Amino acid sequence: MDKERIDEALELLWVLNEEGHQALNRFRLSSEDDEVDAIINVLKTDGFVVTSVDDIQFTDKGRSEAKALIRRLRLAERLFTDVFEMRDDTVLADACKMEHILSEELTDSVCTFLGHPQTCPHGKPIPRGECCKKYKVEVEPVVTRLSEFEVGSKGRITFIVPAKPSRLSKLNSLGIAAGSVIRLLQRNPSYVIQIDETTVAIDPEIAKEIYIKKSV
Repeated sequence: MDKERIDEALELLWVLNEEGHQALNRFRLSSEDDEVDAIINVLKTDGFVVTSVDDIQFTDKGRSEAKALIRRLRLAERLFTDVFEMRDDTVLADACKMEHILSEELTDSVCTFLGHPQTCPHGKPIPRGECCKKYKVEVEPVVTRLSEFEVGSKGRITFIVPAKPSRLSKLNSLGIAAGSVIRLLQRNPSYVIQIDETTVAIDPEIAKEIYIKKSV
């Protein structure tokens, strides 16, 4: 059976558990799979769930697999929403595709990049990973928008996501490009940054499109 169908069933059971439901009939009614009973049988055969007359419950193996899937999905949603500012109607579909291809190592990298967020854009909890266990409190994201940078801080531009493609070439002509090392000199009324010996003023709207990795 298609692995993505199995993954979707595991995710559904996780979400139902979050809502306090483990009734087998509730799972059947909530599933959009046309062969839900066949899915349940595969989940049982693969050791992901156990069922009784009324309930369906994770095994330790199934819970671990579902946790990893939900973690990848919700981190992908957070990445697409916070960093790339994608529309709500496209975020979930693309996040669902991404969750099937992210490795554990890459998932931890995304989590660290985002600053170990606790919830997805819809407020649902993101299961913690090994990378999160290193921190007792939330840490600052590895990369932040220039608009959120502290005055006096120095960092390297990691990427630029312009709302208008024409802005990219204009910024490049000013020396503002991925890899450039900058220092933020002021925030109001415009953002003023220093690149080498040159200072450049940037509109607040554009400052939101420039992502910086702070120098240690």
